[in-house]
Amino acid sequence: MIANKIVLAGGNGYLGSVLAEYYSPRCVEVVLLSRRPALPRGNIRTVVWDALREGPWVQELEHADMLINLCGKNVNCRYNEKNRSEIVSSRVVPTTLLGRAIAACAAPPALWINVTSATIYRHAEDRPQDEETGEIGSGFSIDVCNRWEEAFYAAPTPATRKVALRMGIVLGRRDGVFPRLRNMVRFGLGGKQGNGRQYVSWIHEHDVARITEWLLQHPELQGHINCVAPSAVTNAELMRHLRQACKMPIGLPAPAWLLEIGALLIGTETELILKSRWVTPKRLLGSGFKFRFEKLEDAVRDVVG
Repeated sequence: MIANKIVLAGGNGYLGSVLAEYYSPRCVEVVLLSRRPALPRGNIRTVVWDALREGPWVQELEHADMLINLCGKNVNCRYNEKNRSEIVSSRVVPTTLLGRAIAACAAPPALWINVTSATIYRHAEDRPQDEETGEIGSGFSIDVCNRWEEAFYAAPTPATRKVALRMGIVLGRRDGVFPRLRNMVRFGLGGKQGNGRQYVSWIHEHDVARITEWLLQHPELQGHINCVAPSAVTNAELMRHLRQACKMPIGLPAPAWLLEIGALLIGTETELILKSRWVTPKRLLGSGFKFRFEKLEDAVRDVVG
């Protein structure tokens, strides 16, 4: 056992289920803070909260070894006024609430990880962005990340170590971005998107879980940390590896103008595809962390298999 109690706020989603399954055999209990009740599964139990106000759930933070906050509305939508407001509030409000709850604890969590986003960095095709020299970008998505992290760091939690985990695109079998890309490939639509030169910083779901465990076991690590594999690839490379893994010899490309039309029809934004996210995990590598899935071809082969 590496811990007594792990708490996952907003833990009923895809990444929450990955972390819950990872930690179930590694700790005494896993507590999911969720808007929906659920029956216990072994040592995984659900406690209802609304992510807006204090309640009985606050007691679950007492004596926790680690709290991981996963709250946030899916950004795969059109950035109209309503969605913009919900994207911001679904991140800032729960983060601020958790900060207040931790401050009121007699025995607060030893570590609080706030899962944020690697999209905070600028569009980069010239060099990778690390935690020390990376340049913060501009625009709505970056504004969201800035407000998110400001709320996190503003929380007065002197007895709790804090890590803002800047997450790349998570590759997994059940949900997230990968199943949608795989379906595109299987229908022959797996060519490059836009000019294909934009970088994709990715991370295998298993390495996400291993990184949170690494952070728990290394108290010297705090502040913002990039949660991406060390080998970012271009969009064209990503789609090529997907075609190879799916044994699909052809893949029609999607120029930017076609993506704009498609994004409008399905209610999303082309920024999610066309922004170049070239991010590197300098602090993780410097601390000695070894990735299980360092190369994209290995990660893709695993999730396709």
